[in-house]
Amino acid sequence: MKQLRAGIIGATGMVGQRFIHLLADHPWFTVTAVAASPRSAGKTYAEAVEGRWVMPTALPSSVASLTVLNATDVDAVVAEVDFVFSAVDLDKAAIREIEDAYAKAECPVVSNNSAHRWTEDVPMVIPELNPEHFEVIAAQRKRLGTTRGFVAVKPNCSIQPYMPVLHALADCGLEAVSVVTYQAISGAGKTFDSWPEMVDNVIPYIGGEEDKSEREPLRILGAVVDGRVVCAKEPVISAQCIRVPVSDGHMAAVSVRCHKKLPLDEIRERLANAGGLPQSLGLPSAPTPFVTLFDENDRPQTKLDRDIGNGMGVAIGCLRTDAIFDFKLVALSHNTVRGAAGGAVLIAELLHAQGYLQA
Repeated sequence: MKQLRAGIIGATGMVGQRFIHLLADHPWFTVTAVAASPRSAGKTYAEAVEGRWVMPTALPSSVASLTVLNATDVDAVVAEVDFVFSAVDLDKAAIREIEDAYAKAECPVVSNNSAHRWTEDVPMVIPELNPEHFEVIAAQRKRLGTTRGFVAVKPNCSIQPYMPVLHALADCGLEAVSVVTYQAISGAGKTFDSWPEMVDNVIPYIGGEEDKSEREPLRILGAVVDGRVVCAKEPVISAQCIRVPVSDGHMAAVSVRCHKKLPLDEIRERLANAGGLPQSLGLPSAPTPFVTLFDENDRPQTKLDRDIGNGMGVAIGCLRTDAIFDFKLVALSHNTVRGAAGGAVLIAELLHAQGYLQA
């Protein structure tokens, strides 16, 4: 398979760095362009991130010498790539503008950002769960006037641990969900060095996260109708999102009630068999299994289990009956891999396998 040339816009931030880390030895994609703000433009990538590289491995030499381009210079970036990953840190209106500019320049965009998550003809996808939402790309291309260009996005990091649970039970008539998320500081783009106030501390509210955690699952569970995604009407979801002193890994304590109640053994079987096109197609970043179930009472644990499936798997445990809801469990996923750059890379892999991304 011919490798595609990938660009990263917003390449110097934490998510941009994670893209570079994950793509260092990717069998399908090669990073040929990095772009960021004007203050980084013109420097080598190594110079732009000097003293700020936070990934667990050394900066790949293949990227270190690349000259950072200005992310707003669309033509210059597009000339070097077949598609781009977007991790730009701007206000939502500016993000929509720049991502649309790339798409209109016939450069597909796979975005980690939230700006386009509620654009009706932009697919927001977890590849194992709702790949059929890619169907709206045809309508989006018609709106944009493009033949190749489009925008596809991944959902928020907070919903990644529990979406496999909701999807596995969607045919049971999901009625109500209560979820409390315990979110790592990397979700705020921080480390303990840059945010020492988080050591031995918990913050009981994260701005914007409750709304995303309650609404975005309904779009993932929705259906494509006349070239747009129509959200599911149920379940009702109540979320509380808490920042905890953990470097990486978002955990969720979830309670679920369905119109059709299932025994725990069947719920366990459904979760154990969760998976989809990424696994059946053998995509490079697809975890096998998608969901890892624990029987131990003290698992999953953030430090032990966030890297399951190279950070792309979901770990679930503590499945038991609930006095108010039908059942409850605890779920965990890596917020900057599955929940951010890794999830976007998996989307790109599936888009390539289905012919949406081409050289």
